[in-house]
Amino acid sequence: MTQLRTPVNSNDHIFGNENAPLELVKYGDYECPYCGRAYPIVKDIIQQLGDNLKFVFRNFPLSNVHPHAVSAAVATEAAALQGKFWEMHDIIFENQKTLEVEHLFLFAHKIGLDLERFKNDIQDQALTDKVEKDFYGGLRSGVNKTPTFFINGEKYEGDWSGTHLLEYLQNVLTKVSA
Repeated sequence: MTQLRTPVNSNDHIFGNENAPLELVKYGDYECPYCGRAYPIVKDIIQQLGDNLKFVFRNFPLSNVHPHAVSAAVATEAAALQGKFWEMHDIIFENQKTLEVEHLFLFAHKIGLDLERFKNDIQDQALTDKVEKDFYGGLRSGVNKTPTFFINGEKYEGDWSGTHLLEYLQNVLTKVSA
């Protein structure tokens, strides 16, 4: 099994119980159709597992095939500076066929961001650097496609569609809770 090389830390976007027995890390690309299909599956898993799950999203934009992936990732990082990472993450995945810059501004407005600050923040090199750091951390951990999941630090090689990932996580939970 491939290990997650960069442990989850304070630079990550964490949803759920930080002390949960299950840690699900997703390396994703906002323009990737497979990540778009995985999005509602992960939302359901988060709801099903509740306090037993800590979910982490890391950027892995495949810019050679998805021209808007980097700008979408930077937009979520800019939203994070205003405390709205997850809102931007969600609205982008829910509208992933319209990721041109003007749409990112519409999304920012819709989730209540200060648009002047957002406009400045998306030009901040530090946010692009953070996206790149996620990407290279993913490469070091053996990520070669999106989405790629890690469960409690181990790369998940199984099927994530349907209820496969949820069932696998429930089995891991049973083992770690025993």
